[in-house]
Amino acid sequence: MKFSISRDALVKPLNLVAGVVERRQTLPILSNVLLSLEGKKLSLTGTDLEVELVGRVELDSAGVDGEVTVPARKLVDICKSLPDGSIIELSVESGKATVKAGRSRFTLSTLAATEFPSVEEGVGELALDLPQTTVKRLIERTAFAMAQQDVRYFFNGMLFELDGEKFKLVATNGQRLAVVASDSTGSHLKGRPIVPRKGVLELAKLLDGVDGDIKLSFSETCFVADMAGKRFISKLIDGEYPDYTKAIPSETDKLVVCDRQMLREAMVRTAVMSNEVYKNVKLSLKPGSLSLFTNNPLQEQAKESLAVDYSGEALEIGFNVHFLIEALGALSGGTVSMGFSGQTSPCLITDPEDPSTEFVVSPMVI
Repeated sequence: MKFSISRDALVKPLNLVAGVVERRQTLPILSNVLLSLEGKKLSLTGTDLEVELVGRVELDSAGVDGEVTVPARKLVDICKSLPDGSIIELSVESGKATVKAGRSRFTLSTLAATEFPSVEEGVGELALDLPQTTVKRLIERTAFAMAQQDVRYFFNGMLFELDGEKFKLVATNGQRLAVVASDSTGSHLKGRPIVPRKGVLELAKLLDGVDGDIKLSFSETCFVADMAGKRFISKLIDGEYPDYTKAIPSETDKLVVCDRQMLREAMVRTAVMSNEVYKNVKLSLKPGSLSLFTNNPLQEQAKESLAVDYSGEALEIGFNVHFLIEALGALSGGTVSMGFSGQTSPCLITDPEDPSTEFVVSPMVI
């Protein structure tokens, strides 16, 4: 195997692929990146057995075909340390990879490409094409609600629900819920695959700087996202996602409408004095006004009052203030609607101008 490539063309895809490679691995080969050359097409692959990323580069001239695995982090550090515009020549001989650039020469250990594991793809039974902007928006509005290390393992991921004409992303940790919908380009597919947390977060990183459509496909065990110059694969969580629709309040007779950014900023200020463990805030509603109050074990307090559009009866209810802040931050409209039905009922947060997004936050006792 032998090829030449400019340092600038190699650094970006190599850095992305190395990002899914864990620094400390029980299997040495999982610390390596797989380099595969066929004609002028160079592929770089990294995996941790849960997710896999393939970056593709078109070379200016054909090299000697072959494949090999080399230490990912060392190769990244070598390429980054070389001057801009350098031409890198990589060759493999006698079980060693040699990297040359100008007067610099590095010899790296290798492991056989045949030993490199692959995340099983299977056949993509469900597939749809969506614009990059749509996929990015959907993930940004839901990813924060995923659980971390919850014993209910299906909460440690995101539901990608295909329901006829609608495509929805759903995330929850049991105390809050985020649901965002988009038209699925006329598809009539139905399915409820669950993508693990790491897969969702890695995909979100990859979407930056990508233009055009993203092809999403799902098999029984894997999720695949194809985009310009990249292919991302993640295993799916094996399980049945609960019926999240039961957690969305069907009736909220107490409706508050106010400026979204003003409310979020008031909550951010109030959160400074909240209990570090419970992160509590009390909302007090009266016709035309909303008050925020919090305190902590040091007897420190914070209070904010806002003018809002509200004409219902008085209500006091407590929440985790950070859950509210993150929900408000995920929206983009100028105003926000918050629906309540009682002290023990969840709050439904929506954008009056965008019905595709719903957030539900459960109350807490204060």
